[in-house]
Amino acid sequence: MTFTLLDNYGVEQLVYCQDKQSGLRAIIAIHDTTLGPALGGTRMYPYASEEEALEDVVRLARGMTYKAAAAGLNLGGGKAVIIGDPKKDKSEALFRAFGKYVNTLQGRYITAEDVGTTVTDMDYIHQETRYVTGVSPEFGSSGNPSPVTAYGVFQGIRAAANEVYGSPDLSNKVVAVQGVGSVAYHLCGFLKEAGAELIVTDVVQEHVDRAVRDYNAVAVGVHEIYTVPCDVFAPCAMGGILNDDTIQLLQARIIAGAANNQLQEERHGDLLHERGILYAPDYVVNSGGLINVADELQGYQRERALNNVGKIYEQLGAIFELARQQELPAFRAADMLAIRRIEQYKKQTITA
Repeated sequence: MTFTLLDNYGVEQLVYCQDKQSGLRAIIAIHDTTLGPALGGTRMYPYASEEEALEDVVRLARGMTYKAAAAGLNLGGGKAVIIGDPKKDKSEALFRAFGKYVNTLQGRYITAEDVGTTVTDMDYIHQETRYVTGVSPEFGSSGNPSPVTAYGVFQGIRAAANEVYGSPDLSNKVVAVQGVGSVAYHLCGFLKEAGAELIVTDVVQEHVDRAVRDYNAVAVGVHEIYTVPCDVFAPCAMGGILNDDTIQLLQARIIAGAANNQLQEERHGDLLHERGILYAPDYVVNSGGLINVADELQGYQRERALNNVGKIYEQLGAIFELARQQELPAFRAADMLAIRRIEQYKKQTITA
């Protein structure tokens, strides 16, 4: 079953990690290293089963390959998941044990912060390996990537608005934000400054209250968010939320958000296209975090990183143009561009 899954997703390598003393149970997936070492975050989540964790990590790793290729980075795609509750199961010993496993890969996989992990966790990993990004600034890193990731998502929303409405201006546009965690909170700040009206929801009431207080957002229930009339629906929580049930409820012209793997299945992207809803490919929209930490590999310069993240606007514009030319949904056009770059590089290395 495992090799079938790896074959279906095109994964190069899986590494299972266990440390009984700290309680570590983790999986590292290296999807593709054609363009360079696999860079991708470590997610900590209380998965219901090992199978659920495995499915998530290979999907996320593949997304990172496409994300790096589409962003023009000389990096491959990888991801790691730690099975556990980030509110209860974290410890220095656990992350240092995980860091030792990362170090055994000798740079084939470089880790970073993701859902359920923090800069502090990356600092623990850094004690055991240099193959980690997003550590504290005193170690020469960029620190918390959330504001920069949010800036990239904001540029993605502007690009999608330009495609649908003929202008990137978000004044008086209604944006429904699903999940108001670290990245989405900063995204709300960019949107509010641009004149957008915000509707928010989150399973954590504290996150909702903060957005309402700081950005005058309107709060709705976690299920109601799918049905509210809006210009942009921004999924910023977990993946798989665009499915047979939810797509029929949406009243937005645009979907553009920070969450990974928003489509439950690829056919749901086609269904959105048939409904006349522009789905901005998630791995392009949310690539700001990757672009930011990738800058650390050449000596971090924040101005350079932000400039590169801002190019998400132009990258999406090119994807939308290709989608029109090929009469394809935008997510398939993005895949086409990413795969084309990887295949062209393979041909160059063969003929060199």
